[in-house]
Order: sequence, then C-alpha cells, then structure tokens
Amino acid sequence: MQRKGSNTMLSTMVFRTRISSLLISMFAIFASFYVAGRLWQDSENRVYLIKELDRITGLGQSAISVDDTLKIIACREQHKRLSALEMGLAAAKQEGFTLKRSADTNGADSKRRPLVVIGVLTRFGRQHNRDAIRKAWMGSGATLKKMENEKGIVSRFVIGRSANRGDSLDRSIDNENRQTNDFIILDQVEAPGELPKKAKMFFALAAETWDAEFYAKLNDDVYVNIDALGATLTSHLDKPRVYIGCMKSGEVFSEPGHKWYEPDWWKFGDKKSYFRHASGEMYVISRALAKFISINRSLLRTYAHDDVSAGSWFLGLDVKHIDEAKFCCSSWST
Repeated sequence: MQRKGSNTMLSTMVFRTRISSLLISMFAIFASFYVAGRLWQDSENRVYLIKELDRITGLGQSAISVDDTLKIIACREQHKRLSALEMGLAAAKQEGFTLKRSADTNGADSKRRPLVVIGVLTRFGRQHNRDAIRKAWMGSGATLKKMENEKGIVSRFVIGRSANRGDSLDRSIDNENRQTNDFIILDQVEAPGELPKKAKMFFALAAETWDAEFYAKLNDDVYVNIDALGATLTSHLDKPRVYIGCMKSGEVFSEPGHKWYEPDWWKFGDKKSYFRHASGEMYVISRALAKFISINRSLLRTYAHDDVSAGSWFLGLDVKHIDEAKFCCSSWST
C-alpha cells in the first residue's frame, strides 16, 4: 500500500511539473510575439517618420534631427512672411503715400503699419519750440490723430527725466503731456551728455511700441513738410535696411575744451576723421535697423554725439546709405 501511494504522489508531481513547464513555455512564446510585435511596430513608425521628413524637407534618403526639422520649418515660415511683406510693399507703392484701410483674411478692417514714427528730441525749458512745431506741422489732439490715421505718420516729443526725480522740471513735462498727450518720456536722465543714449533709447522703445516702416529722429528746431517726407520715404519702401539723411564725415576733435570734443578720438585713426554718417538734425532708419537697435541696445556703444553714434551702429551691417539732400540744412528755407 505504501509503495502504491508513493507511485501515485510521484506521478502527480511529474504531471504538475509538466503543466508548469508548458505554461511557462506558452507564456514565453506569447511574450516573444509581443516584444517582436512592438519592435516591428516601432521600426515601422521610425521608417514612416523618416519618409515623412524626407518628403517634407526634400532631402531624399537622408534623415535629419528634430532640431534641424524645426529650423527648416521656421525658415519656411520666414519665407512665407517675407513673400507677404513683399506683396504688401508692392501694393503700397501702387496706392501711393496716403494709407487706406484694408480687409484682412477674415474680412475685418485692419490698419496697415505706420509709415514712420518721428521722435522729436527735446529738452526742459523748450516748450516754446514744441508749441511752434505743433502749430507748424505736427498738430495736436484730433489733428495729430488724423495725421496718424490718414498719413501713417506718428510723431512724439522725446524727453528724459530730471536728475532730481519728481522736481518742478518733471512736473512741468507731466502737466504738458496731460494736456497734449504727445510725449515719449524715457526712464533716463535728461542731460546734454546723454543725447546719444537718448537717441538709442528712442529707437529701441519706438520699435517695440509701433511696428512702422521707418523711424526718424529730429531736433526740436526742425520743421518738416509732412507730404514731402512721406513721398520721400515711400520711394525707399523696397529697401529693407536703409539709413537716410544728410551724409557727412567731418573732423574728430581731440582737444578737451572744444565744443565738439570726442573723448574717443584715438579710435578714428591718425587723420582723425569720422566715418560716413547722417547729420544729427534729422535722419531716418528702416524697421529692420530699429529692431536691431532694440535687440542689441545693451551692446551698442555711444560716442560723444548722437549722429556719430547712430552711424557707428550700422558700420558692420549690410545697410544702404542714402544721401538725401532734402534732409540737409542748406536745402531748408527760412
């Protein structure tokens, strides 16, 4: 009886062992099929993605990285935008200087970008000059707004803050601005030696505030023929990087007591002559140059004079210099 019971138990254990081995084998087979299927699916996905990238980028059999793909997509988007800008500029030239309202892709009315933003650099104690400019060509209130809407010309007086913040000088400008609403007040000290930085800050802030075709710097004793300025600038809409003004060079003065003393005179060579730049009374730069100043303002150095400083910022760039006689003092009437 004991022998028979032992044989039965042994048979049962062998049977269970066989079943366990069979289950393990089946599990292993299923697992192998699953892993193989996933690997096959992943490889199919990779092949599909590579083919799609090749189709989109036109690179034939070569696969590219995700970073390169994003760069290509960004470049194509830029090309689309440039094509749209070129079409817009061509349409603007056909329609003439006066800006009109156009319909966007959704059918809603939208304004084209301003033709030019004019910054009239002024100082404390010069309200008489500002009032004369308002009466002569800039206007105020509804007249100023009409010039912006109909002609696309935005004009503002540009001034800094007093070294003694909040004093009577600052309060006087704030009061004037509340009445006229035609100032750009910079967060920097208003001082004669800070004029180059003031011009740089104006271009940077104006480029961030208005997306215009051009940006102009004027002194507060310059009187502008708005229609003539508009016609002149419209003729240069086809130039993406343009610098317009009464071009000159001039001597660099190294004597500290001289009115036009240049502390960095030694940087201009033995003959001490300035590079070509536009006279500071009035000059105009295109949108690309204004945005360049805005982006690199912390890196762009200034010299003793704002016009020389502006000219230096464009020396290393592919910029078209336009010597415009209408911007020269000799061409101005009394």
